[in-house]
Amino acid sequence: MKSHALDTLDLQLLQALQIDGRAPFSRFAAVLGVSDQTVARRYRRLCEAGLRVIGVGDEERLGQTRWYVRLRCTPDAAEPLADALARRPDTSWIGLTSGGTEVMCTMRARDRGERDELLFGKLQRTPRIVSLSAHSLLHTFYGGPLGWFSKSDALEPAQAKALAPPPVEPVSGTITLDPVDESLLEALGRDGRAGLAELQAATHQSESAVKRRLEHLRRIGALYVDVQFDSALYGYEVRAVLWLTVAPSALASVGEALAGHREVAFASAVTGQANVVAVALFRDNGELYRYLSEKIGVLSGVQQVETAPILRQVKQLTYEGRR
Repeated sequence: MKSHALDTLDLQLLQALQIDGRAPFSRFAAVLGVSDQTVARRYRRLCEAGLRVIGVGDEERLGQTRWYVRLRCTPDAAEPLADALARRPDTSWIGLTSGGTEVMCTMRARDRGERDELLFGKLQRTPRIVSLSAHSLLHTFYGGPLGWFSKSDALEPAQAKALAPPPVEPVSGTITLDPVDESLLEALGRDGRAGLAELQAATHQSESAVKRRLEHLRRIGALYVDVQFDSALYGYEVRAVLWLTVAPSALASVGEALAGHREVAFASAVTGQANVVAVALFRDNGELYRYLSEKIGVLSGVQQVETAPILRQVKQLTYEGRR
């Protein structure tokens, strides 16, 4: 599927899935003004092109630490290393940059032991890694439940509002999952639109119990549904990681500005000399240049920017090997 094959309805459906990936096709159909069968057919077509709707546990609400890891390797090691990391369930958003000699990825850890096992254990013992830097994610300005397709203007504001799920309830403290919750999240991690019967089989609970638990996890923000789709098919073929060095007094204002930029899919304050990291998408290099000069360049407090184009996206939310 090439980008020009995506018509208005495809773009509307992608945005609708980002807003509420578990909404029934009948709800999408009513808002989009088409039949249920048309929505189902378009959904299958997008899935054939690589669309995945994935249930994701919110690391921040679950008390998990998040890290952005940069691994500089010898040229022959980057791709095998990226593929090995991609097979791990605790990694996501893995890309090759710097002429194919650097691997970037995000990882999450439930506790210090899991963190140390990866950062100080396996990676330190991996041959042909030249350098490793790990940056703790301190505060997310944009990302998580707020996906990049949410910024699309394919839907009218009234349509987007009609599809929006109930707001997440505020919860104090860290949310603790029990084994049933863990099984539920694992099943939804394979298919965010899995039906109640499939979730019942995965959790060994009644359908009514699964439905109640699913609604509860979404209501308290422990679980959200995200969309994985190749941005090149959407017409955005250039992806880049931006490392911004920002004056501490401007962190909040710069992060807020990045969150509002159409180009930005993810932005977070991190530890390290470059204290803000962002992932942005563009149609071509000309758009990337204009973004750096006209949007980033005018932000007060930005002292330095490092731009790392993503040459190959190895993993987004899930990994299925090379196509």
